[in-house]
Amino acid sequence: MQIGVSIPTTEIGTDPIAIRDFAQAIEDMGYEHLTLIDHVLQQGTPVAHDWRAFYARENMFHEPLIFLTYIAALTKKVQLTTAILILPQRQTALVAKQAAELDLLSGGRLRLGVGIGWNKMEFDALHQNFHDRGRRVEEQIDVMRQLWSNELVTYDGEWHKIEDAGINPLPIQRPIPVWIGGFVEPAIARAGRIADGLLANPRVGPGDEANRHYEIFHEAAVKAGRDVTKVGYEATILTEDRGPQAWAADAESWKQMGATHVTVRTMASGLSSNDEHLEQLRKFKENYPG
Repeated sequence: MQIGVSIPTTEIGTDPIAIRDFAQAIEDMGYEHLTLIDHVLQQGTPVAHDWRAFYARENMFHEPLIFLTYIAALTKKVQLTTAILILPQRQTALVAKQAAELDLLSGGRLRLGVGIGWNKMEFDALHQNFHDRGRRVEEQIDVMRQLWSNELVTYDGEWHKIEDAGINPLPIQRPIPVWIGGFVEPAIARAGRIADGLLANPRVGPGDEANRHYEIFHEAAVKAGRDVTKVGYEATILTEDRGPQAWAADAESWKQMGATHVTVRTMASGLSSNDEHLEQLRKFKENYPG
């Protein structure tokens, strides 16, 4: 099982040197991937009083593709993952071009995690349709894979029209792995049908709900005629105010369930500096080296 780290985007700050040091320290500890969450716009006041309240203007969200390109130049082997990029609020060919460049400059280290989002305000501001995003994302993934794998593409879809055109340079990975972040059953099933892996709901720990989501994911993959041993599953461990024993227990539970990847998230754990985040991550590695 591959173990990685979620960049604490709202807490890491804006000092490029501090960001560099953080990423390099994670790689030096032996973590195998970095993930970064995405939001283009946040409202001035929280949109709700549940978990969505976190996505307000007061919290910082770094732009994933640019941020990870910077990290790519400062690291050597750690995998770079968007978790997740809200794909339907972006232009498909442009994302394909940007992702190909990041994959090329990183030496083939990109894993593109995508999702359909939940905030209509962002879609409206970016002039994209919020209501067809679930169906549209499937065509987007198909278009991107074709653009990454072929010099020239002709595509006549419901939302995309391409006539004998392509991107140059192409990525190293052809195609780049595309994982889907899915929190509800249709999205989880979609990941099973068409994605290279599922990025599971980070707010769901090991237990009955996670087991049900895992079953939905695998059943969809089987029905689609896919080899389930080649489809990944990523869970998240929230460190919060718990201790290393609880973190290690979660990691072992996810491994026993069949997760191929686990991401450790220290964000929103009451930590006040990058050094404190790194100290928690060192403790995790000491108690669960993988």
